[in-house]
Amino acid sequence: MPNMITASHLTLAYQNEKGYNEVIKNASFAIRKGEFIFITGPSGSGKSTLLKSLYGEMKPIHGTLHINGADMTNISSGRLQKLRTELGIIFQNYRLINEWTIAKNIVLPLIIAGYNQEIQNAQANRLLRHIKLSELADRYPLELSGGEQQRVGLARAISKNPVIILADEPTGNLDKNSSNVIWDLLESACLQFGSTIIVVTHKIPELFSLPYRHFIIEGKGIYETH
Repeated sequence: MPNMITASHLTLAYQNEKGYNEVIKNASFAIRKGEFIFITGPSGSGKSTLLKSLYGEMKPIHGTLHINGADMTNISSGRLQKLRTELGIIFQNYRLINEWTIAKNIVLPLIIAGYNQEIQNAQANRLLRHIKLSELADRYPLELSGGEQQRVGLARAISKNPVIILADEPTGNLDKNSSNVIWDLLESACLQFGSTIIVVTHKIPELFSLPYRHFIIEGKGIYETH
């Protein structure tokens, strides 16, 4: 399988009045198409920072980072916009559009890509069944629990069959039932669509059926466990 993500001597840092505060330093790794990756590490170690670099919110200050063929160090705004249409991103705070129904929120990536209403409706219905919220299709985000909102966020992230799914603590504050729905959906996306999936989490689920790789971020480094 080809590499979907490649980092070589990657350094990520935030700028302050004294210069740069390095969060990740001199990290090298490669992730192949269709792999499932867990990233763990202490709070403040740089897990979310790494995710930001993977969807182009933060550029490397040293080294190289390539995502699906795009050079993230020198990426143009047009290429970055195109890359983001190939990604599915699951945020901790859901980022749903409160004025839109659940069904419409789910198909946002399809709306942006210009798919017709028939395709949008079919995909919304399919994913609502997957996340077990079909009966809430016409509700609005603020009428749902946090767990239900997170399930909608995941359905939106996978609605366009993305090549890469990035998930930041997707089950952090969820009950066991909602957590199981999310892990099942992520496993399905990996198996059915061959999506490369990268999950930042404090804890890897005990019952996880797919093969996976595990990276730990610690002391500014990224290390793979075996």
